[in-house]
Amino acid sequence: MAAYRRRSGLSKTLYTALFLLMAFAITSCAGQTGSRSPNDADSHPVITIMAPLHFPQEPDPALTRRIGELTGSLLEIDWVRDEIYSDKLNAALSMNSLKKATFVKYTDYMGMKSALRSGMFWDIGPYLKDYPNLSRLNGKILDQTAVDGKMYGLYTERPSSRQGIILRKDWLDRLNLEVPGTPEQLYDVLKQFTYGDPDGNGIRDTFGLADRNDLVFGAFKTLSSYMGTPNNWDVRNGKIVPEFATPEYMDTMDYMKKLFDEKLINPDFVVTSKEIQRDLFINGKAGAYIGSMTDVDRLADESKAVNPNARLTVANRIAGPKGYRIWSIPNFNGLFLFSKGAIKTEEEMKQVLDFFDRTMDSEVANLMKYGVADRHFTLIGDEVYLQPRSEQPYMSEIDPLYSLMIANLGNPNVKKVVKEDPPIALAEKLTEDNERFIVKDPTVNLENAAYDEMSAELQTIITVATYNYILGTIDRAGFEKEVAKWRQSGGNEIIRQFEEAYFR
Repeated sequence: MAAYRRRSGLSKTLYTALFLLMAFAITSCAGQTGSRSPNDADSHPVITIMAPLHFPQEPDPALTRRIGELTGSLLEIDWVRDEIYSDKLNAALSMNSLKKATFVKYTDYMGMKSALRSGMFWDIGPYLKDYPNLSRLNGKILDQTAVDGKMYGLYTERPSSRQGIILRKDWLDRLNLEVPGTPEQLYDVLKQFTYGDPDGNGIRDTFGLADRNDLVFGAFKTLSSYMGTPNNWDVRNGKIVPEFATPEYMDTMDYMKKLFDEKLINPDFVVTSKEIQRDLFINGKAGAYIGSMTDVDRLADESKAVNPNARLTVANRIAGPKGYRIWSIPNFNGLFLFSKGAIKTEEEMKQVLDFFDRTMDSEVANLMKYGVADRHFTLIGDEVYLQPRSEQPYMSEIDPLYSLMIANLGNPNVKKVVKEDPPIALAEKLTEDNERFIVKDPTVNLENAAYDEMSAELQTIITVATYNYILGTIDRAGFEKEVAKWRQSGGNEIIRQFEEAYFR
């Protein structure tokens, strides 16, 4: 349901009256905002958006309404829980029921090139120059998103890799353990977090690692970096090799299988959502969380709400057989794509682009990132001071809005933060450090029609086989049989086309 239509129990008549009053107020404000002011209320375009919800609740509807006022738009936002987002996206694609603007995660976008080439989405490249903010988007990142030289989306920005390990520092201290620096040391920490009574209650009621049903953004792919696995594909002896056909991938499965067999990981991780994974960590059931290091911000705050003595730290330098390595993606999380099924005319397309251009204006961008001054943050000069989350009860009102921000790191209109909580400051420092040893995917931006058509279906074969190996349902021979099935079902053609594109 659209955020601005939430009625909070009001009668239909009263709500209608308040809505008309709000529309009048928007119109009144419009005359005071200069050349970028909204049009007359009757002509406010309706902007429909599908966006991922990474938090338990949607943002404060009042803030969503305010974004609409500032951009001269009426917003209808379909917030979809992150753990089911890809499924909802695929369903909308198959039924051609996409919103005007639909967020597509990087991992889903890489398998959507056939849909892009089929003409389902607007090519927005020719229009960007006409907007003051969109015209300043990072050309290198736009090039990373391009398909056949065309720009289909507005990107949400990210560093090359935020991946690392979040740990209960108070548990490390209680057990006289150091922050791990190798996969072996990490295993020892996870074992002590499971069997060493880290919470001091005299009961064996903890385990080392909380993980979820995601081989990419969960623990597995980050652990595979530490073990020396290539990032999706590698070039070896003049051949393109998929990551799951390497010895290092097998080593990672063996490592995860050991964690599972020794009960150092939540036993149902294969069916655990991100929300439940977070709850396990927050409630002191697990002492390690492998994923985006910047998740430490909310994890620290919510862990302290459960246990005031909980303290977290972050680690990124885990030296495996090939030294420090961490997988990376291009510098975008994903993109907002614009459906021709939902946007019928060029005029409508320009209205949607105008909305996103205005979201990069200072007032809107800072509202999305920091909230409202004197409620969510304090303004010191032209800089933002953020209170520790444990002392700021209103942050949940704005947290989900970050999903709507485009070019969020490179937008010069976003104010700088004076001071941040130590855990998030450390996470951001280590994210910068990751740039020293990132592992890139050598096939990024290579044209491959077979991959575009078959990769999603074929990946299911490997995902299921990987989980079955870790759980002990199949052995090495069984896994290799599934790899052979992948090859015979189209994988060999994908490899052939990558090799042709890479070596030509």
